[in-house]
This record gives sequence, structure tokens and C-alpha cells, in this order.
Amino acid sequence: MEIRRIRQDDLETVMKIYEYARKFMADHGNPNQWGPTGWPPVERIQQDIEEGTGFVVVNEGKVVGHFAFVWGPDPTYLNIEDGEWLDNSRYAVCHRMAGDGSVKGIGKAMLDWAYEKSGGHLRIDTHGDNNVMQGLLEKSGFIRCGTIYVEEDDFPRMAYEKSKTAWIKAGYVCGIS
Repeated sequence: MEIRRIRQDDLETVMKIYEYARKFMADHGNPNQWGPTGWPPVERIQQDIEEGTGFVVVNEGKVVGHFAFVWGPDPTYLNIEDGEWLDNSRYAVCHRMAGDGSVKGIGKAMLDWAYEKSGGHLRIDTHGDNNVMQGLLEKSGFIRCGTIYVEEDDFPRMAYEKSKTAWIKAGYVCGIS
């Protein structure tokens, strides 16, 4: 799989990916994360294109996934409840991760790429009903840090972080003590 910036000619495919992702989430016990609001709207993905923060996953020449990769500070993560962030150094964030279901490992590829590009400090959040994403994050070495809220709805989000610096400070190397 290859990851590259989204282009204007990818927009229709990316919107179909989000349509699939909303149905997949609803079918797997998570109807409220994006479903009620039709999140993300085409205007948000257009903004990703214009800002250069949107990326697609390409497999065998076909766009199979999309996500946003942005550098912090991210206003979404300024207030955290029921916990705290592991590390206050410069970080990046993944938002709006979605795949079309055609290839296994799309989410892991996105997270691995983003963690590498972030220099080892990545934050992400997910809905409390998104057990699929929670499992992926935990398998990928992310630690749940608390609860945050997003603009698009009133549902709390589980906030996760993966930080090489925090591991080193805690005496871990590659997550193994």
C-alpha cells in the first residue's frame, strides 16, 4: 500500500469510502459516530485537499482509504477530561480515518505512516461505541488518556496517544519494559 496526498480527482471516491464507513460503523454497533450528521461533509474533505492535510491509501492503483494528518496543537485536544495527555511535546493527529473494506490492514497502514511522519508522537480519538477502532489503537500501542469532545456532535470521544518520548521517560523501549 502507498500513501499520498489526496487530489481533487480522488474526491468522489473518498466520499464513497465515507459512505461505506458510516454503514460499516452502524452495522458494527456504532451508528452515532458519523451517521446522524453524515460526517464528514464534502466541504470538509475539500478543505483537506486545499490545506494539504488529506491523504489517501492506494492499493494496486486504487484509492481504498482516506484520513487527515495534521500537526498540533489541535483545538480538539486542548481540553481533556478524566485523564491527561502522556506528553506535551509537539505532536500530530489523525482524523477521519476510513477504508472501503476491500483490503485488510488499511487502518494499521494509516497509523504506522502517521506515527512515523509525526516523529513518534501521535494523538487520535474515537467514539465510545467504535470497538473496531479501539481495538486497532490498542494493538498499535496507543494508550487511552481521557475524554475529549468534537465540534460535529455532543458524543464524548475516547482520546488516545502514542508517544516515543513518554515510553522512554517511563523506562520502556519499543513498548517492552
